[in-house]
Amino acid sequence: MQVGHDQAASHPQPRSAFARRVLAVLAVLLIVLFAGLGTWQVLRLQWKLDLIARVNARVHAAPVAAPPAAQWAQVTKDSHEYRRVQLSGHYLYEFTTPVQALSSLGAGFWLLTPMCTAEGQLVFINRGFIPAAENRAGRYPARRAGPNPCAAPGQTVNVTGLLRINEPGGGFLRDNDPAGNRWYSRDVAAIGAARRLANVAPYFVDAAKDQDPKGAPERAVGGLTVISFQNNHLVYALTWYALALMVAGALWWAGRYGSTTTDD
Repeated sequence: MQVGHDQAASHPQPRSAFARRVLAVLAVLLIVLFAGLGTWQVLRLQWKLDLIARVNARVHAAPVAAPPAAQWAQVTKDSHEYRRVQLSGHYLYEFTTPVQALSSLGAGFWLLTPMCTAEGQLVFINRGFIPAAENRAGRYPARRAGPNPCAAPGQTVNVTGLLRINEPGGGFLRDNDPAGNRWYSRDVAAIGAARRLANVAPYFVDAAKDQDPKGAPERAVGGLTVISFQNNHLVYALTWYALALMVAGALWWAGRYGSTTTDD
């Protein structure tokens, strides 16, 4: 009877050893996974720091000519956004479009007005911010352009500002409504299509401070571009590495003390 009891007691041991092996393999996989995620966040950190350095260099560099139509296909977020540019032309004030905004001055609207350049191209200029109270009903109707809107004469204006990439879709939980002339993002492609404007640049320019000419129908406050980048990659990397160390510590403890058995 005693021998049978010893044999029965020995049966769970293989299963227990197998379970420990499975847990050890899972622990190693988790360590590799967490360490890999931590390393990926370190790489993302370096990428973010390089991006911030590039943007800072662009913002403080001397302005360059805005990309012409021949270069529009090469304009991308990584290569051009926040580059200081300058351009000249005349505004088509009748196609000014308010886009809902929240700025350091409160809630209101950005005023996007197309500019006809000397080459006949259209570049939307974010002339700046106006308070919500100034966007009275009917002040900015959804007009549609005729065959050659740039043919109309206008005051030549020089503008310096930051190049921004088109913002398609809309804002948070709100889609742009071209039919209702309600805009929640600076989607210059959709705004141009709604106004039947052709040859529109795939970017817009945030005008610097005091760029609105005296002859403008209203004065918008420019120079309110916010340039900020979330950079939590170091915290994420440390978190993933800490999890890898915790799993490694648990694996060591299990191997050191978890395999001990007691005899009857």
